[in-house]
Formats: sequence, C-alpha cells, structure tokens
Amino acid sequence: MARPPHHPVLSRLLDAGCPPFALLRRRTPGRDHDTVEVLIGPVHEAGRLAELPVGERPALALVPFRQIRERGFDVRDDGTPLSVLVAEEAYELPLAEVLAALPEHAVRVEDGGFDVDDEAYARIVRRVIDEEIGRGEGANFVIRRTFTGRVPGFGRADALALFRRLLVGERGAYWTFVVHTGERTLVGASPEAHVRMSGGTVVMNPISGTFRYPAGTAPTPEGLLSFLADRKETEELSMVVDEELKMMCTVGDRGGVVIGPRLKEMEHLAHTEYELRGRSTLDVREVLRETMFAATVTGSPVQNACRVVERHEAGGRGYYAGALALLGTDASGAQTLDSPILIRTADIAADGTLRLPVGATLVRHSDPAGEVAETHAKAAGVLAALGVREGRPDGSPTAPAGRPRLADDPRVRAALDARRADLAPFWLRMQARSAELSGHALVIDAEDTFTAMLAHLLRSSGLEVSVLRYDEPGLRELALAHEGPVVLGPGPGDPSDAADPKMRFLRGLTADLLRGHGHGGGHGLLGVCLGHELIAAELGLEIVRKRTPFQGAQTRIDLFGQERTVGFYNSFTARCDDAAATELALHRIEVSRDAATGEVHALRGPGFAAVQFHPESVLTREGAAITASLLAGVLV
Repeated sequence: MARPPHHPVLSRLLDAGCPPFALLRRRTPGRDHDTVEVLIGPVHEAGRLAELPVGERPALALVPFRQIRERGFDVRDDGTPLSVLVAEEAYELPLAEVLAALPEHAVRVEDGGFDVDDEAYARIVRRVIDEEIGRGEGANFVIRRTFTGRVPGFGRADALALFRRLLVGERGAYWTFVVHTGERTLVGASPEAHVRMSGGTVVMNPISGTFRYPAGTAPTPEGLLSFLADRKETEELSMVVDEELKMMCTVGDRGGVVIGPRLKEMEHLAHTEYELRGRSTLDVREVLRETMFAATVTGSPVQNACRVVERHEAGGRGYYAGALALLGTDASGAQTLDSPILIRTADIAADGTLRLPVGATLVRHSDPAGEVAETHAKAAGVLAALGVREGRPDGSPTAPAGRPRLADDPRVRAALDARRADLAPFWLRMQARSAELSGHALVIDAEDTFTAMLAHLLRSSGLEVSVLRYDEPGLRELALAHEGPVVLGPGPGDPSDAADPKMRFLRGLTADLLRGHGHGGGHGLLGVCLGHELIAAELGLEIVRKRTPFQGAQTRIDLFGQERTVGFYNSFTARCDDAAATELALHRIEVSRDAATGEVHALRGPGFAAVQFHPESVLTREGAAITASLLAGVLV
C-alpha cells in the first residue's frame, strides 16, 4: 500500500495513540467549502442534550435517534450513546492538501447485503400505506432498511480512505465527515442540514423528493421536469415543509419564513429542498432538542411517526436519523450550532461490523417498487465509496464543470418557481402582529404540533395564545372555564374509535364545550381537522374513512360561497346528505361540503366553527384570513 505524503496533523491520526478525531467538510453559508476542519480531543458520554458543553472549544456531539425520548416520544432504546468530542486541538486545512495526504486504498466489504430484501421492503411499504396512512395515523412515514457487512481488519487508515473517497466521489453534500471515537467510526456525506443557529437566526433545510439518475447515462432536464411534475413528489416535499415549520414555530420567536424550493444535485440523485429561517432567543441545546428529529427521516406528525417506526422496523436506529451537532461560540461570544442529519452514513464498529441504514418517505401515492429503488439510490454514494458498487464516471465535486447543472435550465427554474406560487404567502415572509382580534385563545394539542403553527397564525391576528396537550392534568376544567376562544386542534387516529382513551376524552370534551357554548354563546369554539371531525360527530354527522387518504393534498373548495385553495391532512371525514344539511340549518348551522360526495369541508353555527382542512398549512393559500374570519364570526 503506497503511503500518502506526510502531513504533520493528518499523519498523527493514523497513530494508535492519537485521541479520537473528526474531519469535517461543511458547506455552511459563509464558509470556504474548499477547507476541511480537523478536531482532535477526548470523547465522553452525556445523558441529555442540556449536558453538552457550549464554549470556546468546539464540541461535536453524536446524537442518536433514541435521544428523541427527551421530547417524551416513544422510541426503542438500543443504548446508543449520546457522545461528545471536545476539541483540544482544532485545525482548518485546504481541501487539496487534505486530499493529497489521506490514504487512497480501496476498502473491502465482505458479506454485504440489506437486512430486509427488496420484496420484503415493498410489502412493508404497502402495509404502511394501508394500515397507517389509510387509518389516519399520519401523513407520511420513513421506514428504514440497513445494508450490513464487515470490513476485515478495519482501522483508522480505512476510515480516512473512505472519507477521501466520499470527498472525491460525492458532490452537493451539506457535510462530508469522518468521526472516529475509538469505539466506532461514522463516515458519511449527508445532504441535509438538521438545524443551524448563528447570531440568533435559526435555519432548517427540509429535503424530500428524490430524482434518481438513469443508469449508465447522465440525467437530463427533460427527465427532471417529469419528476418535478409528479404529484407524489410535490406533496411529499410540502408535507415535510409543514412538519418542520411546526418545529420552527416552536423555537422561533416569530415563526418561520419559507425560502425556495431549490434543487440539490448530488452524484447519484437530486433532491428538492426548501430553507426555513426564523429568529430565536433560545439556547442552542434547546433548539437542538425541540427539532428532534426531521420529518424527512421520521414522518409526520413526528410523535406518532415514532410509534409507527417502532411497529415496522426491527431493532433500534442507532445514529441513523439522529444528528451530528457542532456547538461553539462566535467571536462575540454568541452561541453557534451547525447540525447535519445523520443519513447517508456508514456506522462501523471497532471490529469492522458495518451498518448503512437508508429509508424512503412513504406517502399515500407511494409505489412500493419506486420506494425500493429510492433506498438503493440513497445508499449508492456511500456504497460506491465502500467499493460495493461503481461510482458514476461523469462528474465529481472537485470538477463541478464535469456535468451541467440541471438547476440552470430555465425550464427547471420555472417549474420550481411554480411550486412556490402554490404556497401560502403568509409563510413566505416574516409576519408582523396585527390587531384584527383580541383576547386569549386556548389551543388543545391532540398529538400534532401543527398546533404550533396554529398558535403563530392566531398570534399574528392579535390574540394571546396558550397551547396545552389533551392529556395535560386539569385540561377539561381549564378549557370549560377559559375566558376566550378554544381551538380543538388536529391529531392522528380514528375519531370514532371508542376504545382509544384519547378519543374518548376528546369526544367528551367536545360535547361539553358545545354545550357550554350553547351551540355558541360562550367565548367561541374552533375545530381543525380532528377537532372538526369531533364537532361534526357531536352534531350527529356520520364519520367515515376515506377511500383514498387526503394526506398532504392541496385542492380548491367552495368555502361558504368563496373559492379557496386549501391543504388537507385527513384519512377520515364527516359526511352530510341533503336531509342532514336541512336539519342543521334549522339550528342555524351552515355546512360547506362536496356536492358529489357529501364530504364536509367546514361547519359554522352560533359560537362555533370547524374546518376539515388545515388553515395553518403552507398548502392553504389564504389560511390566515380564513382563520381570522372564522374566529371573528364565533366571537360575535
């Protein structure tokens, strides 16, 4: 094996006596992408994110998926540690210098293959669509499969050689990295920022929708345009934008702003992406905690997605779908955070045992064969570095002119701009508070943090807002005594399931609130999605399961005589025929419904209103105005 040129820093990393280390090529805006950071220092374990150090010394945390338990979510505890490397030494080296000094040998993988074969994974996809999405458990879910194998005689030189191969063979990654703790090595090229924070600005980067390059030939704008026109791909990205806006509204003082969409071109595939920006005064560790973990690697709503993941995946996730997190301070002493999602990452134990998990985002329009192919495409970059599959010969990150950028084609730019035109203007700019409404709204969260976006919408209209979970002790008494509007928020599940304790409680609370408002009086009641279905059921309407789930669907409806473009996330719906509509009208209750199917889009009556769609979603173009108008009506 030919030795690389001697480098005083990099050569030390090959020495068995050298402490743990990390090499990072980060594409954070404002940084020189042609540099590699080297961090050397001890690794210790922490129990909680709050224990991570933030100071002058850079600290690199390895955050496992099991850490999501800090948010109170169900997760399989596989014991993967929350580890942190505190840099006693930190260097920034030119990329060319690093490439010249790193080992270049091939790394051999034995006994490689996926733990779940293609046919079995396709069956899981179909089961998730039918049993989870179809039954209202959520809008989308990410289910993983894992490529496993063994690297004989694995050591530090192999880790550095893999890192070099990713630097040369992959392009467009947000972070390309190798982290060697002594117990394990993580080496990967993650396309997606989890979250970063600097100067009080928080940025998230939801990426979804995968354009797989054709085998043996370069991708074409025509092929990409067909992908961009695919309804499934459009809805998939919009859903994860909504999910990460929920997080942004939790950590941001003034909600979030949506930038994009853009195209992220990599070596074996391309993704569509947005960027979300907001301002926050929170500690970076709190920002990290509240954003565990992206819908692009879990599903939505995230809390219930964790339960679905546990039902359909064998074993724990380890670091897959978790995050690396580089914490520190800037020149002024302000906290900084830069964190990629741990995907497209090989996890190699000291004995050479290799794990490379990959997953596909499953939505109502998913094709099982297509999702199988997507997992292969996502694994391709790291598998090429491992020598398991051949790399593409037609371009590399060190030669950007090797392949024309698809995003430079004017037709592609026009297609991306058209997607933006369909989004709610409310979320495309930072919102100032208005004074349309006054008072204090109580929002009841039924396990879907869409309520964070609802709260932001309500605050923007002038209301003070509190958000409480349905299982908060004393909630029923608080809600019935509340001096202001009560909002029954969305959540997963079947509203007709009398065996579900959540549904039993919410159904009873809905009945009490309607009686307390005397079908109105009181201080106003608004139901959204699940809340709407509960109100409709109390009014005597039939609740049925939709033949085709409407998760992440944008459509135009007649809303009490006005054409509106709205976003739905429902697998169940209320149904109202002419006789029922006539009966409700006798009680001064109006019904907005589909003329052909009788499915109810909205209800309003004395002191209450309810909508099946999500006015807070990016898919509802006039959502802020709709919400303010409905509340103004019930507050009269």
